[in-house]
This record gives sequence, C-alpha cells and structure tokens, in this order.
Amino acid sequence: MSQLTAATAAPDQIAYLDTAAATAVGIAYKQRFVDALDVRPGHAVVDIGCGPGTDLGRLADAAQPGGLVVGVDRESRMLAEAGRRLADRPTVELREGDAHALPLADASVDRARVDRVLMHVEDPATVLAEVRRVLRPDGVFAMAEPDWDTLAVADEDVRTSRRFARFVAGRVRNPTIGRELVRLSAQAGLRVRSVEAVAVVFRDFDTADQILGLRRNSARAVAAGELTEADAQPWLQRLMAGPMLAGFTFYLVTAARP
Repeated sequence: MSQLTAATAAPDQIAYLDTAAATAVGIAYKQRFVDALDVRPGHAVVDIGCGPGTDLGRLADAAQPGGLVVGVDRESRMLAEAGRRLADRPTVELREGDAHALPLADASVDRARVDRVLMHVEDPATVLAEVRRVLRPDGVFAMAEPDWDTLAVADEDVRTSRRFARFVAGRVRNPTIGRELVRLSAQAGLRVRSVEAVAVVFRDFDTADQILGLRRNSARAVAAGELTEADAQPWLQRLMAGPMLAGFTFYLVTAARP
C-alpha cells in the first residue's frame, strides 16, 4: 500500500504536544528554557498558550514557596485537560484568554513565557506588547520558537526534500518567527538578555514522522500539486529505510522589561 494513502488529517493536538515534549530534544530544551527563565520562590509566572499544562507543574515547583503560576490558553479543551492534570496544584491558576489581550493586570507578573505559540498567532508584535504590559520592572520573558524556513530533510532527491520543506513552512502562519524574536523584543521595548540557537535533529523515522508529519504532509503536498506521487513515494521509502536525518533550528530567547 502506498505510504501516501495515510490520512492527511492533523493528529490530536494534545497527543502531539505530549509526544513533542517527551522526545529527547523536547526534554532537553524545556529544561534549558526553565533555567533561562530563572523562576524564583515567590514569583508570579504566566505561561501564555499553556496548552494541556505540560510545563505548569515544573514552573509551580520553581516558584514555591509563595509563588503563583497562571496558565493562559484560548482553548477550553486545553484548559480542561490542564485542570485535570494539575488538580492537586493549588498554586496553579488557569484562565481562558487570548495572547493578544492577556487576562492580567498591568505589571502583575515577574516571569512570562511562550513555547511554540508565537508561530501561530495573528500578530506577534501585539503579543509582545501585551507581555511588556503585564511584566513588572526587571521581569523576564522567555520565548522558544522554531524557524521552519531552516527545515531540511537529507535525501538523494534534494529537489523533493526542498519542496517538502517549503510546503511545511508554508503551512505555518509565522514560519520565521524564531529568527525574528530579537527584533520584535527590541520593538516592544524589551531588553534582550540571551539568544540560543538549538539544532533540532531527528535520526529516527518514526519520531521525525510524528513531529514533522513526513507521511501526512507529503500526502498533503501531493494533493496540493506541490509534489508528485512519483517523487514523494520513493522519497518516503528511502527515509523509512534509513539512514534518517532531518532537522531545523529552534531559538530560545530571553528578554527583560527595563
């Protein structure tokens, strides 16, 4: 059976987020991300686009004793799952809201974070302006975002690999947001403290397929006329047979409110 007969529907969003967080790369960057945020006991922290609460427990631990962590998400389904997972965490508060208009008072938090959220929002500049509004003086904002324009898949058919990468990047609202974080932070009146470029590398087909949607997105690209099945099918078969190598650049940036 052709690999391109696989369903093109997106995976369940919660399952996808859990899978990404459980990869070796996900575990490593999330720990560095928390370290860079420098959450301390007593801090008020907001996780913007908290999803199913993947990182709220870790933030709550760092803010204790005396701290508060607020998870904000616009999807009630995500907040319901976060509430289920964190039912025993009285220092975690969940609020439904949009990143463009945070449900927080001015200068009310010490730390703020976004993790793979700005690539999806309508106006990243407005979100950063909102973050500056809610941060206290010397408050720290940490951002973790990919640069999908750097996606590369190694194969002898370089043309098909490039077309696949362009197709994937084209499906993201803000595909180059990772490289834009420094500029956007400066425009929002934030002082950039650190920039780290992380190479996200996949050597296992199944993991790469889960995160990059190799089968799903190649089928979509064929349906959209961006790839032909004659090119995509042998390309996928070679990737499955290995050796497998794919990757992109992920940016971790921290900035502070003066």
